Amino acid sequence: MPRPPDPAKRRDLLDRVREYVMRNGLADLSLRPLAKALDTSDRMLLYYFGTKERMVAEALDIYERRPLLRTRELLRTIGSPAGPADLRRFMEEVWRQFSDPEVRAALPLYFEIMSASVLHPGRYGPVMRGIVTEWTLLFTSVFRDLGMTQERARVQATLLTDASLGLLIAPLADGHWDRAHEAFHALLDSLEPGWRTTA
Repeated sequence: MPRPPDPAKRRDLLDRVREYVMRNGLADLSLRPLAKALDTSDRMLLYYFGTKERMVAEALDIYERRPLLRTRELLRTIGSPAGPADLRRFMEEVWRQFSDPEVRAALPLYFEIMSASVLHPGRYGPVMRGIVTEWTLLFTSVFRDLGMTQERARVQATLLTDASLGLLIAPLADGHWDRAHEAFHALLDSLEPGWRTTA
């Protein structure tokens, strides 16, 4: 009877896989060079993860510095915003997390995988849909706590999620993070008055 995979070794491999793909990207990712860089074998990687795509997606999914995980922890610590001003400060803190150099360094890879999941759903599955859905659900719950109806909360959350993703993609192409920062605050300026109407 074969031994079950070692959880500690599996986790260590995932951390090292993430570091590798963050440095090298997905375009030319091949199991043999990856395994060699990790001082293991391609057969061992397949034993632990089944497929290359599953391995990469899982390596990113457990990344503790992901803004989504940190935002959830922030909500657990401080509680849901009690009013529009609190919500604005909360959103400014969420945006600030994307200024973290380590988070920003990971963004190109995340967007590469999100794009790949749209173009090749058979390889990476619904990664893009999953990321957008998780953020939208989180913001929907925050808007619901302000007293909005479920439908209005979902619309506001969708607008905030989709606009924020767009503001993160553009500076990856042109490098103008200062403009994205100003635009995000302008977005909050335009949205905040509507948060006061909870009906």
